Amino acid sequence: MRTVTHVTFIFLAAGAAAGGCFAQDVAILKTSDTVIELRADGSVPTMVAVSDTNRNRWVNRSAEALIPFVESAGKRTAIQWIQNRSASRALSSRIDFVYESQTPHLRLTWTWLAREPFGPIEHEIVIENLDSQEFWIPLQDSFRFDFRVSPDEPLEHFFVEKGESAPSNTGAHRERVTNGYTWAGESSTYASPAPGEAREIIPWMLLERSREPNAGLYVGIEFSGRTRLTLSRNGDSVGGVVGLNPSPGPFLTRLAPGEVFRTPTIFLGAFSGGVDTAGNLLRRWERTALLSPRTLSDPSYPLLVNNSWGSGMAVDESLALRMIRESAELGLEMFHMDAGWFRSPGDWQPDPKKFPDGLAPVVDAAHRAGLKFGLWADWSQAGLGETPGALNVRDPKVRDWLVNDLPADWKPEEFKGQTIDIGVPAARLWAEAETKRIVEEYKLDMLEHDGYLVAKGCDRSDHPHAPAHPANTVVQSLSPWTWTKSSNSTDVSYHATNAYYSIQDKLRREHPGILLEVCNDGGRMVDFGSAAHADYFSIADAYDPLSNRRAFFDASHVFPPAMLETYVEKWRAPRLENFLYMLRSGMMGWLTVMQDTSGWTPEQHAAAKSEFEFYKRELRPLIRAADLYHLSPRPDGVHWDAIEYFDPARGRGALYVFRGSSPDRSIQAFRLRGLNSRAKYKLSFRDDASQNAVLTGRQLAAALKIRLAVPLSSEVVLLEQVP
Repeated sequence: MRTVTHVTFIFLAAGAAAGGCFAQDVAILKTSDTVIELRADGSVPTMVAVSDTNRNRWVNRSAEALIPFVESAGKRTAIQWIQNRSASRALSSRIDFVYESQTPHLRLTWTWLAREPFGPIEHEIVIENLDSQEFWIPLQDSFRFDFRVSPDEPLEHFFVEKGESAPSNTGAHRERVTNGYTWAGESSTYASPAPGEAREIIPWMLLERSREPNAGLYVGIEFSGRTRLTLSRNGDSVGGVVGLNPSPGPFLTRLAPGEVFRTPTIFLGAFSGGVDTAGNLLRRWERTALLSPRTLSDPSYPLLVNNSWGSGMAVDESLALRMIRESAELGLEMFHMDAGWFRSPGDWQPDPKKFPDGLAPVVDAAHRAGLKFGLWADWSQAGLGETPGALNVRDPKVRDWLVNDLPADWKPEEFKGQTIDIGVPAARLWAEAETKRIVEEYKLDMLEHDGYLVAKGCDRSDHPHAPAHPANTVVQSLSPWTWTKSSNSTDVSYHATNAYYSIQDKLRREHPGILLEVCNDGGRMVDFGSAAHADYFSIADAYDPLSNRRAFFDASHVFPPAMLETYVEKWRAPRLENFLYMLRSGMMGWLTVMQDTSGWTPEQHAAAKSEFEFYKRELRPLIRAADLYHLSPRPDGVHWDAIEYFDPARGRGALYVFRGSSPDRSIQAFRLRGLNSRAKYKLSFRDDASQNAVLTGRQLAAALKIRLAVPLSSEVVLLEQVP
């Protein structure tokens, strides 16, 4: 058995405290990248410091803030936490500090886990109700910190927005953290910010010391519900809080006898060498710690896909069969039938007018052609369908599951209905059965979900979550959805998100080969919890070349590129160079074509087929496992931009280069990264072999000049280390 980490665990009897003697337990937990020092005092634990292996150390002055009270029958009872040293334990990769309260009788376990021998270390807090009565507990943050820094230490804060409906003009933020700096970033299962409101973030942030060696730390939340990260700097202090979103509050959640509350798991890592170095550490860890081993063991992951949404809701049997024939001819690997195949929202049966013989002819045709078959379903949305088994909002059972009552004249849209609260056990069981039926009856290889799937607001008082507070409740609407924003919103989200994970995990257990795509109107559920319970994301709901590259540039800072799906829509391409620019803007991660390929010219058809074979042969192995470097500023469509893959284990890499619309610059230099300065590398240009060369790593790190004669064109350069 391999040794995952090194743990030092020491019991120390410390001097006298005001109330008498107390004990300190001290532990050190390590991976190859991150060292975390922990201490348990008699009434509270502390993450003492975090550092990288180069001893760039961040000292934390903030003890963990454990919940101070519970409520029962409207009365508060204070909690006195006392460490249970006999129940605390230290294993090779895990530290548990246990605290208990006798009245009320609760147990709190403060856990740090090094799941892999490299990368970050995870942390969660578990509160168990050992009492005989039910309690309501306030918000327990996942992690608090207050790092001591020199007041003149230059610091930078890096965070990434979600792609949402379309990537914003900024996307990836790098901010100077000066005295007085304050920031809060929020994430949830669905976002539709009003003009001027901050966009949601991928629930992760990075703090970097700007001086060499650009050392820092990063923290993320492995949860898809309503979460928040904060950061502030005052004098010699840089502090923040990570965990569930406390606003709007006050937060309370029910804890029945025998029940357990778990804070969202966070991960904390340290690094030296800048943002891309941190990203490469994190992506490598995610591939082994979070992603499905079965999916990663499939050499065809990530797939090349043809999606019917290029024709919108017009998909029918004839169109599907034509797309399947086209897909097989082009060398694509899955036909993905998007919205439009079903009777109505909530009635996930084939539309008999479009599919008179059901989906079987389409599924069988795809499988005979050697393609996988994937299907879109917004499975927690209810509508007005009256077919047996349909989720109808007027059905009394279904009405009790809805997040709020609907007006008598309510109607769904073409592919959007009203959300049920899957945090309700009966609703969750229905969703488990319905997704199982969909997968089995339609012989799916992939199931995509979309829409406002996981509730983050509900006005019901008989659901497992806390009731809404009458004085702090706002009904919000994004047609045809309505939901409630109130003091219980985060608790609604907490229960619904855990139920969503249960549904996804059950699908995987019962159908081990199924692929699961996360799409909530584009990139609204791009987070680490989704990564642990699905196989890939739609990262934005805009599909032009610039939007695709921007969304990829942003999300690839923190997620494995194989998970990042970009849809390539029809785009004006008068020249072949423009056509390849369009395709390659979606070929840096998971590629899904979303247009009628039968409309391509013979020249475009041949070029696409060649590009898809090139992707499978040369690019996919790098997308699956190589390090990634952002060599340019974020794409703006005017100037040049580039990313680089390099796998040091194989000595192979690829450089993707895009020229913007500016007519006056046909040559651009880029400095490559991650190479051995003394090694030689063979450069093979995909389009222009006249630029092929053999150069040293030192030369490539200084400048590699690329020539592209046509605006809105591209190039892919393969790198191979040679003797």
